[in-house]
Amino acid sequence: MTPCKSLAAATFLLGMLAMPAAVAADLPPLAHTLTVQVPQAAPALRLKDIDGTPHDLAQLRGKVVLVNFWATWCPPCRREMPSMQRLKTVLAGEAFEVWAVDVGEDADTVLAFTSQLDLAPDFPLLLDTRSRAMQAWNVKGLPTTYLVDQQGRIVATAVGGREFDHPALVASIRALLAK
Repeated sequence: MTPCKSLAAATFLLGMLAMPAAVAADLPPLAHTLTVQVPQAAPALRLKDIDGTPHDLAQLRGKVVLVNFWATWCPPCRREMPSMQRLKTVLAGEAFEVWAVDVGEDADTVLAFTSQLDLAPDFPLLLDTRSRAMQAWNVKGLPTTYLVDQQGRIVATAVGGREFDHPALVASIRALLAK
């Protein structure tokens, strides 16, 4: 490679490294709504978490569950993760759970990401390494979130990043908890 091409390549790479910070400053705010839908039975969801512990959504009947499909490489997924933890904290003691289903990645990748967060999630980080759950739940893009009611039915969805602890979203979930 000639010196000019090396310099051009280095300049391009430095520009690419600097771009995420500039882009992050220009990102739109995360949304704070869910789309209510006619209740439909949630597909089965049986996955292991990053520690290898199995989890089964069917065992959470009687609780409202926020099921979020995400990946560490997805910018809105990364942005919304802290708000899921804050939501879990706000609704502590209520019949509410948060499950974050990582799609296509391994436990080490997920742990590397969560170790960078100010507050590590205390809800299950489930691994869908082969994307089978993603297919069963008909996820078309990441992040995608489903709100499952006490009867195990999907009652609301959201595609794209959300600020889960926004007062409007918290109020929606509390209204579902009161039913």
